[in-house]
Amino acid sequence: TRDLYGGYCFFNNAAIAAHDIVKRTGGKVTVLDVDYHHGNGTQEIFYDRDDVQYVSLHGDPRRAYPYFTGHADETGTGKGLGSTFNVPLPKRTADDAYLSALSTCAEKIAAFKPTALIVSLGLDTFITDPIADLAVTTEGFSRSGALLAQLGLPTIVLQEGGYDVQALGRNVHAWLTGFGA
Repeated sequence: TRDLYGGYCFFNNAAIAAHDIVKRTGGKVTVLDVDYHHGNGTQEIFYDRDDVQYVSLHGDPRRAYPYFTGHADETGTGKGLGSTFNVPLPKRTADDAYLSALSTCAEKIAAFKPTALIVSLGLDTFITDPIADLAVTTEGFSRSGALLAQLGLPTIVLQEGGYDVQALGRNVHAWLTGFGA
């Protein structure tokens, strides 16, 4: 949040980058958070703003940290109403369902018409991640990158979670290769 850290985050790199881009360019920015854990701080920071869209694909907060935020009915307030879009995922969500949800997120992003995209790339959605319960594969990460590349936006990718250290490098490589980086 603006005044409290939590969830492994001392500095919110995505929020810092989004704020700076808006300040420097006057354009709109989307933060797409695909980490298993909902980005409650990022959501709160931009919840009442219409120049930064926050889109999050994450484990359902009824069972996943931070438990109290990230529900689909949280859509923003004031000028920011409609600028927040949460997609809580059921346990064991695998590639096809994950990519379908990500495609819906991409449609929301395209409709917002941002000038830049910031991806909080959490790889803790991986099928063997020891602290999460989704089931995305390495191939799923590659397909995710390819899907987001189709938006054609200048993109900053920030690595977030991912705790299967044996697979982490392979999954980052797959995502970036899919994206065309």
